[in-house]
Amino acid sequence: MFYESDGESVSLKIKAQPGASRSEFAGLYGDEAIKIRIAAAAVEGAANKELVKFLSKAFKVPKSSIRFKSGETAKIKILQFPYTEKFREFLDKLEIRN
Repeated sequence: MFYESDGESVSLKIKAQPGASRSEFAGLYGDEAIKIRIAAAAVEGAANKELVKFLSKAFKVPKSSIRFKSGETAKIKILQFPYTEKFREFLDKLEIRN
């Protein structure tokens, strides 16, 4: 499963693909992660900053509430942030497509 939730927060496993023309969700990466294309190069933390900004907008959470649990320098990352209505809607859309 690509995420875990305790009802208050979410740990999301992400396969990051830096260097894309725009930041966007790109579907599931197997059953283990969600793939996200990042519109920034993997240089000096730019891709991680863009990833946090993208998730903040997508799930309506403050950037300061998103933290890396692991994988800050890896392609597969785990980020934790508050569980929001937008995240629940995101999950609902994924289940409709599958």
